[in-house]
Amino acid sequence: MNTSGSEIKIFSGNANKELAREIAENLGVSLGSSDVTTFSDGEIACNINETVRGTDVFVVQPTCPPVNDYLMELLIMIDAFKRASAGRITAVLPYYGYARQDRKAKARDPITAKLVADLLTTAGADRVLTMDLHAAQIQGYFNIPVDHLLGVPILAKYFQEKNLSDLVVVSPDLGSVTRARSFANHLDAPIAIIDKRRPKANVSEIMNIIGEVDGKNVILIDDMIDTAGTIAQAANALKEFGAKEVYACCTHPVLSGPAIERIDKSVIKELIITNTIPLPQEKLIEKIRTISVAPVFAEAISRIYRNISVSKIFD
Repeated sequence: MNTSGSEIKIFSGNANKELAREIAENLGVSLGSSDVTTFSDGEIACNINETVRGTDVFVVQPTCPPVNDYLMELLIMIDAFKRASAGRITAVLPYYGYARQDRKAKARDPITAKLVADLLTTAGADRVLTMDLHAAQIQGYFNIPVDHLLGVPILAKYFQEKNLSDLVVVSPDLGSVTRARSFANHLDAPIAIIDKRRPKANVSEIMNIIGEVDGKNVILIDDMIDTAGTIAQAANALKEFGAKEVYACCTHPVLSGPAIERIDKSVIKELIITNTIPLPQEKLIEKIRTISVAPVFAEAISRIYRNISVSKIFD
């Protein structure tokens, strides 16, 4: 696989080594040898244990919790590859942290999603490969190419194989309607929308349901689930409005704080997630099913390497 005239190498920080290994296996290459450690004062040290001169380097590192540590690891690794004369460096962020801070919602707010984009570019990334950005306009925060992969077709495939009847796809809020519509198109199902008001961050209040869910099997879809307050409340509201079974799915299982407990106690029958963020064993409760994004990332990396269209993956 060397049509671009240089070697391909996949490296990983400590955020999601298992996914990086899976991606490398799908590409038929070994995971690059590198060590990312910390000094006793918490400073991050990075050692690249093989030559990367002139190679096409892909660094797999979602910026998941602990977000700042893993972001710093990624920046330091990119800097190391740049100084080691890598031919091209692609930052592969299956999950792009800080994506929720994408605009000034009120006076004196930072736009941290833009700051992270600037940091990646300054560190030396030549391009970015990511999946399901919280807001698609974040692509415009970069002055380097961004390839944006979609989680919807991967999650939809699971439900297509499940072959549920009387299906309705539900958007948990007005902001996720486009995603829900795309998901519904894959399943040839109608959509419903939960209209909610959020008094403050990580606190949501369900107001109303737009659409028909009575007597239906419903699937809630979102790009990420953090504390699971929204999704658990939405599931309970759907049950109250007469839904039969409630399924939920998301690309990024942040699942912080009380999330697992909330999902476990909720009426959700199954939560389908991907492995963009690694979940510790204790969080993998019976309700949760994980689908791997490694084949899609491997295909995208192969296409970037060979300089052919990435968007064709989803045609």
